[in-house]
Amino acid sequence: MTIKPYKTFLKRAKKLLEKNPQLKEAYAEIYLKLENNPFDPSLHTHPLTGELQGKYACSLTYDLRIVFKLSDDIIHLLDIGSHDEVY
Repeated sequence: MTIKPYKTFLKRAKKLLEKNPQLKEAYAEIYLKLENNPFDPSLHTHPLTGELQGKYACSLTYDLRIVFKLSDDIIHLLDIGSHDEVY
């Protein structure tokens, strides 16, 4: 699958990784797993409800999530942040 991050995602990811450089390795690993299989069990991918219905979230860390949507063979990365920030 192809990953296409939104500009807002890239901006937030850059800010998050600058503040937390220890997350860079985990972020790279999650990115590759998403590209290969967005429903890899280790990602804990789950569908969202309410205003975010039709979108999915996966775990970067215990509290950090990546929100994305799927269309054809494209994964659109929408948001990244803590559980409270992205939901």
